Amino acid sequence: MGKPMVAIVGRPNVGKSTLFNRLVGGRKAIVADVPGVTRDRIYHDVEWNGRIFTLIDTGGLFLEDSEFREEVHEQVSKAIAEAAVIIFVVDGQVGPVPEDEEVARMLLKMRKKTILAVNKVDDFKNKQVIYDFLGLGLGEPLPFSAIHGLNIDELLDRVISLVPEETCCEEEKGIRIAVVGRPNVGKSSLVNALLRERRLIVSDVAGTTRDAIDTVLKKDGQSYILVDTSGIRRKSRVSQDVEYYSVQRSLRAIDRADIVLFILDSTQGVVEQDTKIGGYIEEAGKGLIIVINKWDLINKDEHTRKKYDQMIRERLDFLGYAPLLYVSALTGQGIDRILQLVDHVYGEQTKRITTGSLNSWLTETIYLNPPPAVKGQDVKFYYAVQGGEKPPVFVFFVNSPELLHFSYKRYLENQLRKAYGFEGTPIRLAFRPRR
Repeated sequence: MGKPMVAIVGRPNVGKSTLFNRLVGGRKAIVADVPGVTRDRIYHDVEWNGRIFTLIDTGGLFLEDSEFREEVHEQVSKAIAEAAVIIFVVDGQVGPVPEDEEVARMLLKMRKKTILAVNKVDDFKNKQVIYDFLGLGLGEPLPFSAIHGLNIDELLDRVISLVPEETCCEEEKGIRIAVVGRPNVGKSSLVNALLRERRLIVSDVAGTTRDAIDTVLKKDGQSYILVDTSGIRRKSRVSQDVEYYSVQRSLRAIDRADIVLFILDSTQGVVEQDTKIGGYIEEAGKGLIIVINKWDLINKDEHTRKKYDQMIRERLDFLGYAPLLYVSALTGQGIDRILQLVDHVYGEQTKRITTGSLNSWLTETIYLNPPPAVKGQDVKFYYAVQGGEKPPVFVFFVNSPELLHFSYKRYLENQLRKAYGFEGTPIRLAFRPRR
């Protein structure tokens, strides 16, 4: 069996995300005094007393006047359905309200193991706070303070006492894929097309996805961990703390990924912010596939694809090693090729070249185009080795590294790619003086 699921539910602004962050030991969910900040399900493993469970943060129920009300309810319902234990968070400073009673009736009807957790309690001697919530019919309420970390140990002990014993505590392994791009280019739609289910909320409103959500996809015996991230905006447009943390999470998702699906909007082409996102991906050394979405909206002739290829290569010239894939998340065009390309790029970025083959290549490459002398001094190459992977790193031992011109380094990289491929992955070259 997999790790048991524990879902945090409750109406907006009772402290669910604060509790989530407290339990996972970091700022994983966005916390703000604005109802409806958490819209999608967020997953993270928690270990307590040798037991591991997966914690799910959910959007607040009963969002008032929100276009996302129905979608949030759908996500919360899915979280409750798949969870073994529910942490139902209520506000101890406000007391029980009709919305709390409605959630309680829903949980009783579903017969879920539920911990009624009363947040924002600083004085545990005041039993009246506890008595107020007994009428919900969910057993003895447990007071705690998420923001101050009070009684969290007791809460975790109660969770462990309720989760099933039959657990598998191995972390999910697979190729980690970060889905990134500017807002409203179709990232969530693309992930949903891959998953073939509405695990993520899809909206035509830019910035709908504010949290990064890890989702496991298994196909043909291979596991993939998909991370759908909030759109990366220009810093000048990041006016709220919520947006700031979303951007930071997107960048961290790139850092944690093996492969990045860099989503472009075919109706807008490549804009300045796309070049900045591409630059960050390249600097991070990640495997890369450039996915051009909304291809169904383009009026095409026999020259359209070639023109788009040329435009993208010119504006993202530093990402020339990345394959281009034209898709439509709406119609499903090209979606089946994504995981095939992911497998291919992952194989390229983990490829190892033997030292013998590498040095035979080096000898031939230098013979065809020797490095130019600098101020009468020749550059001598002694040998080369592959020093790492993801991305591939090649170390060249020479007499004087400072004599090498950047154009010759570029020549070596081009020849490496010509000989060994490395499609979809950057290559790092290091030059060391021989001792």
